[in-house]
Amino acid sequence: MPFNGISIRPSEDSPLAIFKAPLAEFISTLIFVFAGEGSGMAFNKLTDNGSTTPAGLIAAALAHGFGLFVGVAVGANISGGHVNPAVTFGAFVGGHISLVDGILYWIGQLLGSTVACLLLKFATNGMTTSAFALSSGVTVWNAFVFEIVMTFALVYTVYATAIDPKKGSVGVIAPLAIGLVLAANILAGGAFDGASLNPAMSFGPALVSWDWTNHWIYWAGPLIGGGIAGLVYETFFISQSYEPIPVSEA
Repeated sequence: MPFNGISIRPSEDSPLAIFKAPLAEFISTLIFVFAGEGSGMAFNKLTDNGSTTPAGLIAAALAHGFGLFVGVAVGANISGGHVNPAVTFGAFVGGHISLVDGILYWIGQLLGSTVACLLLKFATNGMTTSAFALSSGVTVWNAFVFEIVMTFALVYTVYATAIDPKKGSVGVIAPLAIGLVLAANILAGGAFDGASLNPAMSFGPALVSWDWTNHWIYWAGPLIGGGIAGLVYETFFISQSYEPIPVSEA
């Protein structure tokens, strides 16, 4: 069989245990979104809502990368540290999480993002939690492709460093690798569509600011990219029975 099998039942039988992992996802996503969205709001305050500069893009990449690194690390032993509905969907496609657990993860992630944005709005005395938007000259289809490709890279990295049973010692650096690939993709796509790669990251700011312009891109693109990554890695790298040849022997 190419997959572990798509499961519908939750992984835990106890009602309290069922909500342990979603709660971890809530906290991890709150930490991540508070750092990432907060860095953007801080930049707007320092520049008096000026246009994005190369320095601002680098700062955003670092804030999001560090925030995700911490979010994944603190949730890894409890929920796996998904911190992203696209990662959860990619894991579901590969049979690594049940449908019920996946839905509960999504609820935790979306609530974590929303609470983070509400806290930011309160702490900054009413500053806007800006929703993701397209830059001038960028079409919805440009952004759609960006989100698919960038999220594919993110979820593929999650599979390679955290989900793959053969990951070995590579698993130790999984949170760092996942944070770095997000930061790298923000540097690549941030100037075009904001580089969300995460429906929860987009949902909180859009809900709190009530700005849903082109919001579908930040769901459809990441979910498609994450699903493809899960399908590709599970089919070609986890399900195969051969053992890799060490580089020293190749």
